[in-house]
Amino acid sequence: MSGTHDGPATFRLGGNAALLLFAAVLVAFVAESQLTQYVQTTLGYHHPFFLFYLVHTSFIVSFPLHFLYLLYTTNYTPRGLLSGLTTALARHLSSWGLGGSGVVPSSQFPLHRFLGLVVIITIAYNVPALLWFAAISLASVTDVTAIWNANAFFAYVFTVKMMNLKWSALRLGAVCLATLGVLTVVYGGSTAPSDGEPDHEYLSAAKSTVLRPSAPLVGDLLTLVASLCYGLYQVLYKKYVALPSDSELESEPVRYTHVATSAEALSDQESAAVSRFDDGDNVVYPPPFGLHPNLLTSTIGLCTFLLLWIPIPFLHHYGIEQFALPSNIRTVFAIAGICFTGVIFNAGFMILLGLWGPVITSVGNLLTIVLSLFSDLMFGSVGLTKWGLLGAGMIVGAFSVLVYDMSKR
Repeated sequence: MSGTHDGPATFRLGGNAALLLFAAVLVAFVAESQLTQYVQTTLGYHHPFFLFYLVHTSFIVSFPLHFLYLLYTTNYTPRGLLSGLTTALARHLSSWGLGGSGVVPSSQFPLHRFLGLVVIITIAYNVPALLWFAAISLASVTDVTAIWNANAFFAYVFTVKMMNLKWSALRLGAVCLATLGVLTVVYGGSTAPSDGEPDHEYLSAAKSTVLRPSAPLVGDLLTLVASLCYGLYQVLYKKYVALPSDSELESEPVRYTHVATSAEALSDQESAAVSRFDDGDNVVYPPPFGLHPNLLTSTIGLCTFLLLWIPIPFLHHYGIEQFALPSNIRTVFAIAGICFTGVIFNAGFMILLGLWGPVITSVGNLLTIVLSLFSDLMFGSVGLTKWGLLGAGMIVGAFSVLVYDMSKR
């Protein structure tokens, strides 16, 4: 109930919480990639669609875990959190048809729009992910990671075109530099070790069962299509799905205002100023950092669970992908690891997408290439060259330039 902030908002990375989340997203993506390839090659469990189904179904846990965490660590009540989240969703969804005003009574939740949104983002999110799961068993982790992260360039192009922005020479240069770094890694950054190259002692047993990529060109093409679709998804998510408050929660000082939970509607000016409401019989509005994207992540998981089991019997019947459960405990634990890291990456990425926007988030994720290069070295699947180091340096430099440019605005 006190404190105001005057003056224009400035871009910030979002504080320690967002930076820690960013680091977790990078590590989780590399771990998910390595575990997925390990399961499908070394362990011989080559069932990409079923793995995809399991991992994306596991997204269901994102919202319940975050919700329970908030109840345990704060004084919020379940009713306060849910009322604030419902209010934010209702106002945002209704703004699509009301010229952006979003002023609707809290009792009139646009359920049909919400369900339609869930179905659309489930399809838009799952299609590139499914292509990624198929590609990861056909090409090397480094190549798939590099081409997948070329969505940074597509995201910038779509952002400028769809959001009617002006081209920024510095940002365009940074994105192009990052993309050039990707190409450097793909075409010159790594080489497969020769048959006569000695194995590292601690990897000799594992490497004896590793299968080389079976169809690298097909895998690269699938990843390229996935990258293009994912770049488009990021921009559409930021433009239509993310709450306007997502980018303000960690960059604006907190302002407390008391608002009753009746049908009283807030003006747009009031909504922009409010950071959080007192709990009790009042809503927590806007929702706490990350709660809205985690809700959407969980709905993607639920929609995946309810709908995407349907292709499994058809794939089995026509011999495209034989259905089979894991045959040993090692495979079970490895798949559990894929699900765990997949939840961290996808939930974290959705949060950062709303907070930072598609350009800086996608370019930031290019840092996974650097981690993947070193993880490939550790597991002995590729050898590092000077071009790999150069490409990694270009990616890191491009991300640094982009962050510096955006922090000045």
